[in-house]
Amino acid sequence: MKAAPLPVRDGLGPARVRLDGGPVLAELTARFGAPARAKVLAGEVVDGDGATIDTGTVLPPGSFVYLYRELPHEVPVPFEIPVLHRDDDIVVVDKPHFLATMPRGRHVAQTALVRLRCALRLPELSPAHRLDRLTAGVLLFTARREVRGTYQTLFARGMVSKTYLARAEVDPALVLPRVVRSRIVKRRGHLQAVCEPGVPNAETRVELASPEGRYRLTPRTGRTHQLRVHMASLGIPILGDPLYPDVVDVAADDFSVPLQLLAQCIEFDDPITGTPRRFVSRREL
Repeated sequence: MKAAPLPVRDGLGPARVRLDGGPVLAELTARFGAPARAKVLAGEVVDGDGATIDTGTVLPPGSFVYLYRELPHEVPVPFEIPVLHRDDDIVVVDKPHFLATMPRGRHVAQTALVRLRCALRLPELSPAHRLDRLTAGVLLFTARREVRGTYQTLFARGMVSKTYLARAEVDPALVLPRVVRSRIVKRRGHLQAVCEPGVPNAETRVELASPEGRYRLTPRTGRTHQLRVHMASLGIPILGDPLYPDVVDVAADDFSVPLQLLAQCIEFDDPITGTPRRFVSRREL
């Protein structure tokens, strides 16, 4: 994808808007109201080549314009993001609970990506993979656009070994270790992912690591909420989970009960240098 014609500002890139075609001012005003009109009049909207949109600009259908979005108020997540490793290519952090990996929905400024871009002054920082907002642990970012695809491909192809720790109740009748396989589907607009009949697309090895209910989880795939769904399917949902098995309403400013799930370790051969890499969370669970 072509780079955006506006730079990252306050940790965020510009919003990209696809047009139906015609007078740009009229379309943006009809779709987004007075704030968008004000941005055009202030010269704050540009086309794909960086040319400023004015009151007379007309663009064909399928064209894109770029502008900085107005952000709603967000409750600050009161936890730091320790850096485990940093070099010219990657930044590895120990993400806290309650902080989303990257902007999505109502979580924008209060995300690991935006906060790290500002703190580290790395506007090209980008996640090579993702952790759920409620999951803590090892998270890898690329520091430069030139290496972004290389590391993202490593994760997408399952060439990274991942180990998670979780806490849950102990069921003496449950035979462990075991490999859980199922077909997990996460539909837009639904909070929970569900298991459905069909060819399995998710696989997790589940082991009881200590008798008081500490589990070691080794996913061999990366479906949304996979570990949480698989643990709940065994009748031992992860402690502190507000979604599985039942949805619990939690206030946006309530950080008192973290999900007891930690991305403890990732291991891989560096795709650029070939050097074995291993990064381990310093968090306790």
